[in-house]
Amino acid sequence: MIGKDNAIHTKSKDFAIRIVKMVAYLQKHSNYIAYPIFQQILKSGTSVGANIRESQYAESTDDFVHKLKIALKEANETDFWLDILLEGDYITSEQYESMVIDCKELIKLLIAIINKTNNNR
Repeated sequence: MIGKDNAIHTKSKDFAIRIVKMVAYLQKHSNYIAYPIFQQILKSGTSVGANIRESQYAESTDDFVHKLKIALKEANETDFWLDILLEGDYITSEQYESMVIDCKELIKLLIAIINKTNNNR
């Protein structure tokens, strides 16, 4: 299990805060037609950290892995929405690169923790 002070907790929380700030900015500076996309990335991007945090009190190793797999799926979905925001010209390539690097780092960390946990069983 991973403790609250672990790097993935910090990185996922920081990422969630960045997502919230990005969506707040986009909603102020974009048209209403894209609001559903903003809400989707807000949900998936903050859900990554919420599921990682939830794994801290998992009932079993299976539950721990399950919660991390949910976080992984949410991170992958967030990666998709970042692509849409870039290709739809809602964010710049610089903004995209900054966010996608963090997102992909979370994905790599999650995969590593899931694999290590599964291998240690």
